[in-house]
Amino acid sequence: MSGICEGRVVIITGAGGGLGAAHARVAAAEGASVIVNDINEAAASAVVEEITGAGGKAVVNTSDITHYDDSLNAVKQAVDTFGGLHAVVNNAGINRDRMFASMTEEEWDAIMAVHLKGHFCITSHAVHYWRGLSKEGGAVDARIVNTTSGAGLQGSIGQSNYAAAKAGIAALTLNQGAELQRYGITANAIAPAARTGMTTAVEEMATRMAKPEDGSFDYWAPENVSSLVAWLISGESAHVTGRVFESEGGKISIADGWRTTEGVDKGARWEPEEITGAVAELLAKEVPAQKVYGT
Repeated sequence: MSGICEGRVVIITGAGGGLGAAHARVAAAEGASVIVNDINEAAASAVVEEITGAGGKAVVNTSDITHYDDSLNAVKQAVDTFGGLHAVVNNAGINRDRMFASMTEEEWDAIMAVHLKGHFCITSHAVHYWRGLSKEGGAVDARIVNTTSGAGLQGSIGQSNYAAAKAGIAALTLNQGAELQRYGITANAIAPAARTGMTTAVEEMATRMAKPEDGSFDYWAPENVSSLVAWLISGESAHVTGRVFESEGGKISIADGWRTTEGVDKGARWEPEEITGAVAELLAKEVPAQKVYGT
């Protein structure tokens, strides 16, 4: 197989199904050697068999992305099996949806562990590997691809834990992009919209996102997002870092971050009773944010 990922070695987390499996298939079809990471060994094995059966290169990895020491094994396996590592795609995720007033500590902690800590563990070990190569004078052309969400960019009713974690991932991406470029590492995030087990758990969503029976463009197919991921892990994207891309159907866009407005400046300390007028002026000038999902 050949393509824009030819010669690249990539770890994809949560690749036993959904978006992760699609990312793995598309990356392999573009020539990448793929570490298919998933705690469900049977699911990961099925994806690997599909890839290798089509002539691609892939192996199973069951490292726990929430366990720092265990996640090192994914990086070691990439280097030992394929001779190096060029990209990490942090895709694994779970849902524990609940209105904030009813949310439990366990539901909060589970989301933070899989999403936020999960984005840290394998990537930390990968960065140590790449930084070591860079300091030894080696050429590094590495990629971090994180997965945020529209929920993290603008909020989502009933998903305060998920939204907070995904917002953290977007901010993490900005930091990684700024800090790691000196070592030859780029960091970008995607906010995907696609048909997966998580998005179709609700019957209404499953119906809306169903694959068309007439053979027309499958708007919600996860592979639509995977094309962007394949490009981000390829050598073609070396000039792009610190961005959050949104991908839905055939549309790709960049999500702009928080921006400081012109503001109002008294040139001295505001008295508390003066703040009412200042805020009114600020609100009159603001460009309203996108609405929170579900409102």
